[in-house]
Amino acid sequence: MNKKLHAFGILCLGMSLVGFAQEQDDSAKMEQLDEVVITDSRFALKRENSGKTVIKISQKDIQKNQGRTVAELINAQTGIEINGSRSNAGQNLGVYVRGGRNRQVLVVIDGIQVSDPSQISGEYDFRLLNLSQIESIEIIKGAASTLYGSGAATAVVNITTKKASSKKISAIFGSSIGTNQSQDSQKYYAEDFNNHVTVGGTLDKFTYRAAFSQQYTDGMSAVITDANEKDAFSKYGVDVILGYQFSEAFSMRLFGNFTDANSDIDGYDSNFNLADTDDEFNTDQSRIGFSGEYKYKNGSLNFNAAYSEYDREFISSYPSVFESKNYVSDLFNKYVFNDTFYTIIGVNAIENEALFNEEKSFTIIDPYANFVYVSKYGLNVNMGARLNNHSEYGSHFIYNINPSFVMKKDNGAYSKVFASYSTSFIAPSLSQLYGYFGANPDLKPEENKTIEAGLEFKFSNNFRLSGLYFNREEKNFLIYDYTLGYQNAADLARFNGAEFEANAKVLKHLSITANYMFAKNIDEAAVRIPEHKGNLLLGYDFSPKTFASLSYQYTGDRLDNNDVVLASFNLFNFYVSQTALDNKVKFFAGIDNILNEDYVEVTHYTTKGRNVRVGMQLTL
Repeated sequence: MNKKLHAFGILCLGMSLVGFAQEQDDSAKMEQLDEVVITDSRFALKRENSGKTVIKISQKDIQKNQGRTVAELINAQTGIEINGSRSNAGQNLGVYVRGGRNRQVLVVIDGIQVSDPSQISGEYDFRLLNLSQIESIEIIKGAASTLYGSGAATAVVNITTKKASSKKISAIFGSSIGTNQSQDSQKYYAEDFNNHVTVGGTLDKFTYRAAFSQQYTDGMSAVITDANEKDAFSKYGVDVILGYQFSEAFSMRLFGNFTDANSDIDGYDSNFNLADTDDEFNTDQSRIGFSGEYKYKNGSLNFNAAYSEYDREFISSYPSVFESKNYVSDLFNKYVFNDTFYTIIGVNAIENEALFNEEKSFTIIDPYANFVYVSKYGLNVNMGARLNNHSEYGSHFIYNINPSFVMKKDNGAYSKVFASYSTSFIAPSLSQLYGYFGANPDLKPEENKTIEAGLEFKFSNNFRLSGLYFNREEKNFLIYDYTLGYQNAADLARFNGAEFEANAKVLKHLSITANYMFAKNIDEAAVRIPEHKGNLLLGYDFSPKTFASLSYQYTGDRLDNNDVVLASFNLFNFYVSQTALDNKVKFFAGIDNILNEDYVEVTHYTTKGRNVRVGMQLTL
């Protein structure tokens, strides 16, 4: 059988259950509020009124993935490949959305853009996050630079952290233990340890929340080796959030967090050959900031600001140190006209600084506006514009228009057709302009155009199906030449593809999610990015306290450096959880790569074989 049909079969299996799910409506009726999405407009809108297929990972979804990393959870979503998420814990991550690269994905935490100016692409490292501290994640794919600025070309990952408990004081304790082994070393030693504790509450108008999380992972070598060599990864993080409700109209929140991560890595010997070296990589992240909101009739004035520092050090025969910091602020006004016309007008300012041979910096100051029209007869329009003012590159005008039309039916069902045309602007990073490796101060910014068109159907609260086509054109996209360093490509880079997703509630307790992506680089083969990828998740609630799931992931052939072809692979994972004592205690267990499939993510580097984990969470 053609391997490419495996992923398509995932979607077909989900779609084949449509009729069965509808036949079971009488026995599977349940009260369910309309799902609300925020990221594509920054307003809380019903999914049916959104012109995008926004991925929403709720707290319920996160609770069903305890013990996993943020990268592992996001890697199972439609159209996304996070290369390195299945490898040694210290492995660098490549975040590829619709065939794009790290520099085209923007991460937002609690409304504030986050990035490390010293990273090659200025990206944010998902390894610095802890899933236990996250309330929800929304992912919008396609160009979203109008609302979020430079870098939001293929996706925005919008992360919302947990809020304080409504009780005067509450505490959550969590712990998990697991194996960390390759396909060839199935000894089932306990070598992966995760712990977290959170204390928080509400005292009249004052809210507080403090959390500590820790991870230690050992057991696998970074590179494939016959030696009994292990490369450990350790991390701890501290998060503090304080809030005060001055009045019904005005509230403020202060936050601070610190993360320290240390990795044993393998590098190159004196002959520049990849080897089992005793190299290390250490990184520290420190962030402080605040947000304020003043509500008035039909609107609110909002201000978010943060200061971040990043310190990274490579300890090897070729040592290097990276220091960077950035300031981000966003002042915006939101106003709603009769629940029909939504407006947001604001100014976003960013200053990035990084230390190389000398300190380098640039600033970005962007005024922007976005408008959403939600009519009573089905037409919805989301459109906006941003004037990007870059200290090195001058001004660039970017915009988007995203119309959709929804036909509503009984029982919450609807049919929706949507389309969008968006432009985006991606400035070269400070590392690409002035860094140690291949820097080129004459680089031009990348400019992208993205077209989308699709359909979404919601047959009832029990079934939703969506599909879309996308086409992206990149001008001045960055390439790396081993002789010349970073360069702007002379030709356009063109990508197109399709995505499909199905969510069904079958019978009373069985839920099914299936997704499939095809992404094609029209002009050349993309490195480490699959053209075909699919996921299938079966979840079953045996009772209100017992849940189990079985997931399958297909990742198609990829091309690695030096024209090495990486074969496709199939992974099966299992998860089960049980709550007790009025839901105060939760036990969970999981098995990843059940069949112990042998596969490669990055040539010469180790990947995970069959691994197991068990854990518990106590809520007081």
